[in-house]
Amino acid sequence: MHALPVPTHPLLRPFAAVQAVLLLAALVALIVQPPPASALWVAAWLAAAWALWALLRGRIGMLLALVVQCGALATVTSATGLLYWHWLFKPLTMVFAIILAAYSARTSSAGGTFDSKPWWLLGAALVGSLAGDAFLMVEGFFIPGLVSFLFAHGAYIVLFRQGVAWFARPLALVATLGVGAAMYAFLWQGGLPPELRIPVAVYVTVIALMAAQAIGRAGELGDRAARQVALGACFFMLSDSLLATNRFVQPLPLAQVWVLATYYAAQAFIVHGMVRGLRQR
Repeated sequence: MHALPVPTHPLLRPFAAVQAVLLLAALVALIVQPPPASALWVAAWLAAAWALWALLRGRIGMLLALVVQCGALATVTSATGLLYWHWLFKPLTMVFAIILAAYSARTSSAGGTFDSKPWWLLGAALVGSLAGDAFLMVEGFFIPGLVSFLFAHGAYIVLFRQGVAWFARPLALVATLGVGAAMYAFLWQGGLPPELRIPVAVYVTVIALMAAQAIGRAGELGDRAARQVALGACFFMLSDSLLATNRFVQPLPLAQVWVLATYYAAQAFIVHGMVRGLRQR
């Protein structure tokens, strides 16, 4: 991820200093008293350290660094059973993403010509994702979570349509729908409950369309920001495939790690790519 064309924020140095102290303290704690599943905590520490490094190199901003770091903590706390901490970090990750989108929209609006529609669509997709995250943390709220993410993907589809044609790469559309159909058949064969077959079919179709639109958009625009968005959309499909396999077919080893890591990668790539692309307009 490359730097966005924005000036250095006055809070960057104190923010980075606090981050460095916290990372150093966490590293000492990991060395002195390694926790259970220490490899996962080391991976989370490395993700947080990378975010600080990328921030200092100007590749990402402070808010995206917090998205990455909170996502890493949400992932490791879920995998290690620290549910109360997970309930904090999982929604907090998307809250920071929403703040990032809102702050970026505000700064962009001060630069002259400003189209608010893409920013509203990005915000709607992130709010839908936040709602989906919250519902899926509560037992028995799978359908509300599914509906929330359907809303988010719908907003992403319309967002990715701005300034480009519908499904500009037909082969990408065929490919994503084919992958979705294969995944749906796998879930059906693996024991997808009858009452969920129609909702899941709708969801699989919508997320496949979202990925196809993102890939087509990247093909038309041809820039790095659009390719990041397309990569994020593909990560979204992967994350949901892992989640569905673990939930309906068979438990996967370290399922929460793979599901959440790919999910947060998806959101980070989409948000970063969209913010960068919209600022460059």
